[in-house]
This record gives sequence, structure tokens and C-alpha cells, in this order.
Amino acid sequence: MHALLEYDFGDDHLTARLPYRREHLAYACAAVERGDMLLGGAAGEGPYTGVMIFMGDDPVALASTHAASDPYVLHGIASSWRVLPWATVVGHDAAAPVRP
Repeated sequence: MHALLEYDFGDDHLTARLPYRREHLAYACAAVERGDMLLGGAAGEGPYTGVMIFMGDDPVALASTHAASDPYVLHGIASSWRVLPWATVVGHDAAAPVRP
């Protein structure tokens, strides 16, 4: 199982994030190093959505815990966030691979 963590950002987030960006990226990199997060980054053409992919025994809990302490959430850069369970079935890292 995987989980998607999505952040919504306001139109001014590119400027508002500046004081917290280094701390946010260090926090995300630590999650990758622990093996909790697979990928993360911005999606869309603006205003952007932050998207992170979590994996593990309970990726929904990992993603929720991550969001609750992320500097972007704590300082209001992410105006809202949500975690979506993701039942991956296709791909090298699929949690429940299905073959045709």
C-alpha cells in the first residue's frame, strides 16, 4: 500500500514559503532517508499542489504524521492537506502487483 499526501497552496506561496523552504526540504529529505517517503514535489502549473508518495506498513499514518509536523503546514504555507490511500497494482514498486 502507498499513500498520497497532497498540500494545497495559496497564490502567494512562492514568496511566503521562503523563510521555511530549507526546513521543509530537510524534513522531507529525512522522510526519504528513513524510507517513509518515495517522492515529493510540486504538481500543476500554479497555484501548485504539493504531492508526496509514502510507503510502508501504514503509509496513511506516516503521511498524516508527516503533514502534522511539516514546517509548511505549521506556518500556514499549505492552506490544507489530505491523505489518500493508494492501492498500487502496476509498476516495479506496486504494493499489490497484478499481472494480466
